[in-house]
Amino acid sequence: VARRLVDNVRSSDTVSRQGGDEFVILLSAVAQAEDAALSANKILTALGMPHHVKEHDLQITVSMGIGIYPEDGTDAETLVKNADTAMLNAKDNGRNNYQFFRPDMNEHALERQSLESGLRHALDRCEFMLHYQPKMNLHTEEITGAEALIRWRQPGRELVLPEKFIPVAERCGYIVPIGRWVLREVCRQIQGWLDADLTPLPTAINVSAVELRSKDFVQVVRAILQETGLDPRYLEFELTETVIMQNPQSSIAVLHALKDMGIRLALDDFGTG
Repeated sequence: VARRLVDNVRSSDTVSRQGGDEFVILLSAVAQAEDAALSANKILTALGMPHHVKEHDLQITVSMGIGIYPEDGTDAETLVKNADTAMLNAKDNGRNNYQFFRPDMNEHALERQSLESGLRHALDRCEFMLHYQPKMNLHTEEITGAEALIRWRQPGRELVLPEKFIPVAERCGYIVPIGRWVLREVCRQIQGWLDADLTPLPTAINVSAVELRSKDFVQVVRAILQETGLDPRYLEFELTETVIMQNPQSSIAVLHALKDMGIRLALDDFGTG
């Protein structure tokens, strides 16, 4: 990666590695912001080509943030910080793209930091709750099932909806323990309905890409079913087409294992991926 970056900038530019998979490039002789965009596009193309490592072709993506001197900072620390904020915004916008820094990004960054900090303790503090949205048969007007929807209630604040905190949870890894909590609570609830002689409702749970990729996902699902005593046929996993297509072979193996257990599978947002 470093070699490709050096090969695709001018001799007057500086390429440095900050550590891990983060690089900083200083374009010291650009006349206008459009020149930075041209360099960013060139780097996107260069890094998008397969990387030949031993006998393998590896495909990687890159997210870039751009800070402009002096508009976005007059010292190195501020410029790098703002470029880093723009890079996080590029990740939020689907990755493999670049974003110029905007002042409003700092507000989003602070909100994201606040959410991440709160998520760290939300499970321990029992701040999550589940709402069950009924599924209706429009011909018979009967309830045929439900979908479990997670909500987050922080003390003294309004209810936080999943579109706000789930992307943050996925990015910082908290989605796996949160997903396990959801699965356990849903299994307990359905079993509770069964024990109370109520009509059992097959209940759907949304499964994220991060959960599906976790090595012990199938084992954890099996263990929670055994722990709660729930018959798997009352459980349905909803996955988006995009999630499955990120790693089709691995996903299909996991889906076969879940289906063999007796869990229902549903494709969400069909046609969008």
